[in-house]
Amino acid sequence: MKAVEIRKLSAKELDAKLLELKDELFKLRFQQAINQLDNPMRISAVRKNIARIKTVQRDIQLHGENS
Repeated sequence: MKAVEIRKLSAKELDAKLLELKDELFKLRFQQAINQLDNPMRISAVRKNIARIKTVQRDIQLHGENS
């Protein structure tokens, strides 16, 4: 998910997407622990998406919805 796509989402959609990604990360880590993970690169991609969403949320918190 690109930062441009994330900025187009509303605050509620950002919260929902963040929860969804955190849940996915938990499941991926669980699969990794029991050696059933198909694509280990997916963990880093999900972590980066979580960071992008948190960055956008912080930007909105500091500068408002219009920036």
